[in-house]
Amino acid sequence: MSIITISRGSYSKGKEIAEKVAAELGYECLSRDVLLEASELFNVPEIKLVRALHDAPKVLERFSHGQKKYVTYIQQAFLEHVQKDNVVYHGLAGQFFLRGVGHALKVRIIADLDDRVRLEMERERISEDEARHVLKKDDFERRKWGLSLYGIDTADASLYDMVLHIRKLSVDDAVKLITHAARLPHFQTTPESRQAMDNLVLAAQVKSKIFDAYPDVDVSSDKGIVVVFTEGPLEREEAIRKRVSSHAQGIPGVKEVRVHVRPTAFVYSG
Repeated sequence: MSIITISRGSYSKGKEIAEKVAAELGYECLSRDVLLEASELFNVPEIKLVRALHDAPKVLERFSHGQKKYVTYIQQAFLEHVQKDNVVYHGLAGQFFLRGVGHALKVRIIADLDDRVRLEMERERISEDEARHVLKKDDFERRKWGLSLYGIDTADASLYDMVLHIRKLSVDDAVKLITHAARLPHFQTTPESRQAMDNLVLAAQVKSKIFDAYPDVDVSSDKGIVVVFTEGPLEREEAIRKRVSSHAQGIPGVKEVRVHVRPTAFVYSG
């Protein structure tokens, strides 16, 4: 059993490959579905979640708290869905959300720009210059999104277990390579990788629960022990600890909560 994430640009055949891999392995194929689940789970309009995943901030700007919150919601919905294994996910952010999970096979599909431009021209009935501009802008936005939120370039090959170039390789070739890799012992679920997955899910659930009150928060978990780092005034440190703990303790699986409060800068007004 494994989880496969497929990162791809527009017109790189990633969707077709993902669907064929899922069919070959008998896995579920997941993409936009996770946005619908997050929309229902948190009662947030889907369009806001779409924008959070695709709209990177402008140069020198950071993601707003609203964008971070929606990405936090998407992350929880995604992790809860793939926790059961046997899933192929194609779309943005999958490789980020599953860091540290040993049975996750992370694949990047790339294709020549000229081939992608031709397909964009045919589909949208636009000129070559227009198609090239659209695709380059889309690629840039995807890379900027990862850099802004995670400090990671989605084009960095070291993020993936496999990078496949669709030109000499056909779609069927790519499917054979991915399904073969997914069956290797390295990508089978182990007790350790299962625990890593459960840790990510619990941390995501806690983060979603406390995000509105404490948006500048980092959460990790290990076998039910949850560690929360947040910020606040030094005089409210104990109150923050109690409030965060009370929110987190109500989540199934939480055994202990350890809260660390980084003091916010003191500004003298006298």
